[in-house]
Amino acid sequence: MPKRLEPEPLPRRDFLSLAGLTLTGLAGIGATMGGIRLLKPYVLPERSNRFTIGLPGEFPVGTERILPERNVVVRSTPAGVAVVSLVCTHLGCIVASTDEGFDCPCHGSRFTGEGDVVKGPAPRPLRWLEVWLAPDGKLVVDGGSEVSPGTFFGV
Repeated sequence: MPKRLEPEPLPRRDFLSLAGLTLTGLAGIGATMGGIRLLKPYVLPERSNRFTIGLPGEFPVGTERILPERNVVVRSTPAGVAVVSLVCTHLGCIVASTDEGFDCPCHGSRFTGEGDVVKGPAPRPLRWLEVWLAPDGKLVVDGGSEVSPGTFFGV
């Protein structure tokens, strides 16, 4: 006979029912939270590595123009047009143009005007990027495709 102050034991069938309902409720809450999380994108699209820089006529022979929105410098010589990345090959800082070439403001790397390393810690020269002419007549640069230094696109 149970004592007056002791609670009645919970039958096994009732315990399993409560456990099942609790787990079903938790699964429902988890599914709802997952559905709400799907409403907000966590991976945003990146800018394309390919971009246009303009018509060849906008870059007369002998000019050098920095395009800060794309972190590149466009050079036009009698050999053609070349695009050099302004992203330091050490840790990705944006180099600044100087009279002697380019300087990395973050870690002190120095580069010649052609992008060769003069002073480290940069392990390699600045990247020269592939350039071609689009069907609409504009110059297109592929920021993901590197060409050998000194490669010019003849226009």
